[in-house]
Amino acid sequence: MHLGSSSQLVITSVEAPIDVMISLQPMNMVQAAADLLWSPILRKYKDLHFALSEGGIGWIPYALERIDYVYQHHHKWTGQDFGDMLPSQVFKDRIITCFIDDAFGVDSRKYLNIDNITWECDYPHSDSTWPTSPEACMKYLADVPDDEINKITHLNAMKHFSYDPFSVRPRENCTVEALRAEASDVDTSLVSRSRGQTEQNDEGLVSITSMMNSPLLKGDS
Repeated sequence: MHLGSSSQLVITSVEAPIDVMISLQPMNMVQAAADLLWSPILRKYKDLHFALSEGGIGWIPYALERIDYVYQHHHKWTGQDFGDMLPSQVFKDRIITCFIDDAFGVDSRKYLNIDNITWECDYPHSDSTWPTSPEACMKYLADVPDDEINKITHLNAMKHFSYDPFSVRPRENCTVEALRAEASDVDTSLVSRSRGQTEQNDEGLVSITSMMNSPLLKGDS
């Protein structure tokens, strides 16, 4: 689930700057997580897992604490029944979490399931830490044990998505150092693109700014 249910983004006002919406994107993931936990889906289908992509993990400890509190105080009259488990235990067992840059979340990992935490760099979106993703990631993984680093950075994703890159490429050739050595001729410097940049199409030059202001694009932007 990319940033939640994709049904809507949290926005305070249509007049708010876009920074407000971008800042509140993880709140959409909180909504999606609450929807999942309170629905009967995870309790009905015992082998079903969901991945909350790009949602961050720093919000999870408090959200689960709140959900457990609601369950313990209200389930008698709301009709919810998790048997001998708490909603937080179902979440930790069945929900794969994902973050791009989340120092607080990594520091709070003891409240999560380390086997379900995954990291990403979000290339090529503007939220991405590329091309210095390894350095950005290690700022908050430096004090994390190697076995947990391996789980967070690749082993958990390999397990959950049945993906084994080392079956086609030796592990020693997949390190940051090895990959960068192979791509030493590739220019990864950042390039600024002007809003007034133009692009050629069949009818001549069209302003990129004009294209992005098109009603047809706004609904899918």
